[in-house]
Amino acid sequence: MPIEMTSIDREDRLAGVLLGTAVGDALGLPREGLSRRRAARLFGASPLEHRFVLGRGMISDDAEHACMTAQALLAAPADAARFARSLGWQLRGWLASLPAGVGYATLRATLKLWLGFSPERSGVFSAGNGPAMRAPILGAALALTPSRVEPMVRASTRLTHTDPRAEEGARIIALAAAYAAVRTPEQVNPAELLALLRERVSDVELRRRLDCAAELLDRRASAEEFAAAIGLQEGVSGFIVDTAPAALFCWLAHPGDFRRAVEDVILLGGDADSTGAIVGGLAGATLGARGIPGAWLEGIADFPRSIPWMRRLGARLARAFRGEDGSVAAGERASGGEGPLGLFWPALPVRNLLFLVLALGHGFRRMLPPY
Repeated sequence: MPIEMTSIDREDRLAGVLLGTAVGDALGLPREGLSRRRAARLFGASPLEHRFVLGRGMISDDAEHACMTAQALLAAPADAARFARSLGWQLRGWLASLPAGVGYATLRATLKLWLGFSPERSGVFSAGNGPAMRAPILGAALALTPSRVEPMVRASTRLTHTDPRAEEGARIIALAAAYAAVRTPEQVNPAELLALLRERVSDVELRRRLDCAAELLDRRASAEEFAAAIGLQEGVSGFIVDTAPAALFCWLAHPGDFRRAVEDVILLGGDADSTGAIVGGLAGATLGARGIPGAWLEGIADFPRSIPWMRRLGARLARAFRGEDGSVAAGERASGGEGPLGLFWPALPVRNLLFLVLALGHGFRRMLPPY
């Protein structure tokens, strides 16, 4: 369908993806790994507030991966192989800073990168959520040159995960973000999008869940009803075949309401920081940074990947991929771009140590009632 591009603020949309990812990640982080019922007993239900430390939130690997992916895109906007090499170095540096939370597949793949494996050979067989965390910013940044989306998703996925289901899950999240990034919320058509995504999937179970999402969205079913229909009553797992359909359902049920979409997916329980981050990225692509509740943004206290830093990163991405006449991405001029945004790396180990202490505090709290 034809899209009127004059109403789309690319800088606001790309900042929205990064900031939305950060907000969803930070809100979901205290609930990570908890069942829907236990999370509600410990932290309450809607409306959600930051609960990581003293009413404030911090980001985890989900938002960090989105930022690293954006940096790699700025380093290599038009070449998937160069992009993978740049992202590989981003991951090496990230692991060297001793992050407190690392997915097992991503850990093994990054260790292989440190041992000298090439980006083409570093991935491990897994269908975890790592590639989906990196997908929204890929799709949104490359929305004006859609032929680039799938090669970049493939390069990003195979760097860490080689299970074909990981690539298919990341692909449909990236394509959904590309779809959102060039439309107003009113132009988002769930049936149209899910039909398009279904064509890009071969896994039988993933296709079945997309069909189920389309059917239940048409019936205006709740997120809880959809989760029950696909067997996720106690929470959404870290398996991408669970995560991608749940994220798409919650976003498409409320494309014009950032708060409702993010709350719905986090309140399902399970891998709440990853699902919150993915839905936050999709909602940010649709509504832009202006559509994110101010209290949720102001409640994130993190460094050196701070909220102002992410805004600057989104602005730089928008300049690199702003397009000309609504069609030709400026990323073609790879050699003339600004390149990655500077980050104060020496602060990361200090930040990660603080994060680890706080995360351990949450772990001990979970041993106590209410159960």
